[in-house]
Amino acid sequence: MEIDIMQIVYGIIGGALMAELCCLLLPRLAGILQQSGYDGKRFLQWYFRKGNIQRKRISLLALSLVLLTALFNLCFCFLTPASWANLVSAAPVLAVGGIYLYSEKKYALKVREKHTPRFLRLLACHGVLFFALSAGAGVGLAFASLAVDTTWFTLLRFVPLALLPLALPVTLVCANALMCVYEIPHNRRFIARAGHMLAQSKCVKVGITGSFGKTSVKTYAAAILSRRFRVFATPASYNTPIGIAKCVNEEGLDCDIFLAEMGARREGDIAQLCDLVRPQYGVITGVCGQHIETFGSIEAIGREKSVLAARTERVVLGASAPDCGKDVLREGKDFAAEGLVCTEDGISFTLRLGGERIAVSSVLLGRCAAEDVALAAALCYMLGMTPAEIAEGIAGLRPVPHRLQKLENNGLVILDDSYNSNIVGAKNALETLRLFHGGKYVVTPGIVELGEIAEETNSELGAALAGLDSVTLVGETLVLPVRKGYLDAGGDPEKIRVVPTLAAAQDYLAATLVPGDAVLFLNDLPDLYR
Repeated sequence: MEIDIMQIVYGIIGGALMAELCCLLLPRLAGILQQSGYDGKRFLQWYFRKGNIQRKRISLLALSLVLLTALFNLCFCFLTPASWANLVSAAPVLAVGGIYLYSEKKYALKVREKHTPRFLRLLACHGVLFFALSAGAGVGLAFASLAVDTTWFTLLRFVPLALLPLALPVTLVCANALMCVYEIPHNRRFIARAGHMLAQSKCVKVGITGSFGKTSVKTYAAAILSRRFRVFATPASYNTPIGIAKCVNEEGLDCDIFLAEMGARREGDIAQLCDLVRPQYGVITGVCGQHIETFGSIEAIGREKSVLAARTERVVLGASAPDCGKDVLREGKDFAAEGLVCTEDGISFTLRLGGERIAVSSVLLGRCAAEDVALAAALCYMLGMTPAEIAEGIAGLRPVPHRLQKLENNGLVILDDSYNSNIVGAKNALETLRLFHGGKYVVTPGIVELGEIAEETNSELGAALAGLDSVTLVGETLVLPVRKGYLDAGGDPEKIRVVPTLAAAQDYLAATLVPGDAVLFLNDLPDLYR
């Protein structure tokens, strides 16, 4: 019995050591799972994608631990009992684990994990699950050494524990699946509470959706409407049921108008958001191939966006939005930004709205900004503001962060369009870049979530890059079709380069740019696509 108890102790200690190391490695992987919307299948597709550097690093870590623990056990085999050699072999686990964790700083997530209650619950659940797995494996190996009862097996019995880091993605997905037993009902109650508040509120509710421009239109509309009404707009890109519910439950609805951005990746998403918000008015900015990866076709995307029109009393439609046969204001027919003039300092145009034409100007950049402003203006007009009030509001608009935002630093012009990830916005950003004097540089990793049209669209993006002074492609996921499109369009092969990381691109720019140059950062991919 004494031997059995000691074997259990040895196994638990060995398993606990590996469990602790693996749990320290977990936040980065859990952050990617969070970016995946806690979708285990999507997370595993990312992890096992060809060339994933995170999988390579974890595999290298496991191999290093196996070799070093085996080597240390063999080098200290003269110690008796074998448990002392096993204890000494813990040293490389601690050393290599520490080095690996330090090196993780170089590969820090661009979008850091958010320590939400759900995220912390997931880490806790995984910690318990992984400790049970590690300790169980350690105890099993300890007892196996009794059954085999050979010197070499006893000496190397705990070496297989060094392979446990390889199990991290699977155990994380399993922990996530277990937590769904709690999370799904919890989220439903959380969303239902927000839905009840929205149903009881007398504020006017507006839904804004589309393949592009949602956040900009929402932000511009909120700024203009706030000159006359109390407005609550969902912040940033909070455009899912849980995101909107979080805003409502935490902030309340002390407002006259509630603007809700509505995102969609799959059929049924807009209907679910409409059930929550119950919008009376809607805006559909337009439709393009963004998210075709999950919808399958542009027609399916159009049908999904049209659900908002079917669930509202009146709707504003962008030029590329699908027809809906309701009480609408259609861009081009009922309102428009006419006579647009784009410069490196802003835009000016004639706003045609409600039978009137008013000259307006703004520090916003690019053709798409004018179209987004016109959509926001049409919504404000629909909600009761006059064209003159709207024009005054437009004059005070400021750029939305990371949406073709102009920054200046030491004589350099930086166009931050890092949030953009569709071909419509990309071409608009490139048109704007060409307005600037001096050298014109672009840094981009390509465009994602395009499914079967990914190669064609990224080739189209590459063609649009031809003629610039320098093109830097980041990563390896999408850059080949971009490069091919660039070269096929007559781009200079000496002016295009591929670098592995954004940091490498920034190092190149720091050594190359001179005052007066302009650089466009186009679509900085989230970690899920890197």
